[in-house]
Amino acid sequence: MQSAAFAALLLESGLITGEQLELARAAKERTGEHIDVILTSLGMISNEELRSVMARAWGLTVVDLATTDRDEELIRRWSGQQMLIGNWMPVRRDPDGVILVATARVPDDERRSQIEAVLAERVRFVVATGSDIRALLLIVFRKAIADEAANELFRQSPALSARVVFSRGQKIVALIGAAVLLVGLVLWTVPTLITVITAVSIAFLASTIFKFFVAMLGAKYDVVERVTRAEVEALTDRELPVYTVLVPVFREANIVPQLVGNLGKIDYPADKLEVLVLTREAYLNSNPPPNFHIVTIPKGTPQTKPRACNVGLFFASGEYLVIYDAEDAPDPDQLKKCVVAFRRGGEKTVCVQAALNYFNADENVLTRMFTLEYNYWFDYMLAGLDAADLPIPLGGTSNHFRTSALTELGGWDPYNVTEDADLGIRASALGYRVGVVNSTTMEEANTSIPNFIRQRSRWIKGYMQTSLVHARRPLQLIREIGLRRFASFALLIGGTPLTFLGVIPLYLVTLFTIFIPTEWFSHLFPVWLLWLTLVNFIIGNSAMVYLSMMGPYKRGTFDLILWALLNPVYWVLHSVASYKALWQLIFKPHYWEKTEHGLTNQSHDSTETPKAVDV
Repeated sequence: MQSAAFAALLLESGLITGEQLELARAAKERTGEHIDVILTSLGMISNEELRSVMARAWGLTVVDLATTDRDEELIRRWSGQQMLIGNWMPVRRDPDGVILVATARVPDDERRSQIEAVLAERVRFVVATGSDIRALLLIVFRKAIADEAANELFRQSPALSARVVFSRGQKIVALIGAAVLLVGLVLWTVPTLITVITAVSIAFLASTIFKFFVAMLGAKYDVVERVTRAEVEALTDRELPVYTVLVPVFREANIVPQLVGNLGKIDYPADKLEVLVLTREAYLNSNPPPNFHIVTIPKGTPQTKPRACNVGLFFASGEYLVIYDAEDAPDPDQLKKCVVAFRRGGEKTVCVQAALNYFNADENVLTRMFTLEYNYWFDYMLAGLDAADLPIPLGGTSNHFRTSALTELGGWDPYNVTEDADLGIRASALGYRVGVVNSTTMEEANTSIPNFIRQRSRWIKGYMQTSLVHARRPLQLIREIGLRRFASFALLIGGTPLTFLGVIPLYLVTLFTIFIPTEWFSHLFPVWLLWLTLVNFIIGNSAMVYLSMMGPYKRGTFDLILWALLNPVYWVLHSVASYKALWQLIFKPHYWEKTEHGLTNQSHDSTETPKAVDV
């Protein structure tokens, strides 16, 4: 942009003061961003005012892309992604045959030559802003964007998509297995029950012991990327990359004010922070900052969070990208810490995961158990997986991605309801690494048992989907990630649903063993089987109680330690959720069970927490 003429026009028109101009110039010097992006990001001028001044500075006509006549078939001849990156787009062909092109950058000879080379036609420039171009792209390419967000991974790698729940081979194996089990129960009832109980007991014990040893390994190593305050303060605004924040919001427009408050505390240059609020509502009753952009998700199926995030990925301009839920409150320096962590990790680091914690941990028994579980998971389990170089299933929020690597992975699987776990396995298969950074995002712990069951049934169903997807090609996956990593995947991703499915049956058998005299049914079941279930119950639950007790030590929440004794009861809730997940896997595999937020009576930072629904 011809900066001197542009600045003079801004001052002449009274749109900004001399002091504001100096602030904008200082920001441009610090960050290297375009002055128009800085002015709008800092809220100094509106989109309409920017459009008018640009037209006067360049001597061109303004075009309102929302209302002007346009040839959508003509526009769709070229790449929408290329237009988005270049901040231009064709509008229509004029009567003289020249293509009218809207531009948000200086229409000099170099730009004209570049665009005419792409279009292979003569062009005539008119003025629009980057926001105008983004909005029209979503309208013109909505069907293509919606289709790509839902089906691109399936088209590229059908075997890696959960769009097909059971492959043909898996259906055959499942039918044969069900038939064998049914025949066995009818003809050889007791031996079949012995076999089933033994298999479930072994799977339960193997998965539990695996988690125990991985977590104990994590206790020995501090593999979290320790980014110091000095390293954060050493970063200059100019060297910071553009960072995209994706925030999926569904059926709750009034969550945006809370979102604005939480993300407004992030310590990052506003002109380099692109916040995309992904919503299916056409209008949100709010007045978000200029660097918050509302992206209306095109209609289509499946109606899932990963599909919405894939739409956001299409529009993301940041070198790095993070997902936050609408109620999340990340540490202010989290993005800067992740920039340092990515630079340390090199090109093979695809994701940096921040820890999650809960501001309402002491609200009731469920929130305490929820917090204990997450403390152990983030402080020990993830650390152990990282130390052992095993695949890390990602969390659903506060995942920071290298955008180019995320695109290479094909984005998220919109048909997988635990898309984060699946993405971690796919990243591992391509040799990428997932790191953990010393930063925390505060969330709301689940306060309601029915709400908890809905949430966990979705998570467990997603683990089942991920297990089925990668079990279609076990030999190929072993070649890609190695036998050791494959065994970890099987025990963690496949073993977790099996463990929870086994909880209620094994607990019942254990109760029989303890309270009913052995001689009553020893003629049916061998004593060694009864002892196996009892030992399994004691060892498995003792291990998980111990791990839950370890959780508070790193975070200093010692008042939670004794609550870990309730972990066996907490697992019963998981078992109930697992049977619901299994039913949904068969009958409603792609249904996204929504988790309701805003149920807590407590608040974070003394701010009111409005009711929100996580998509």
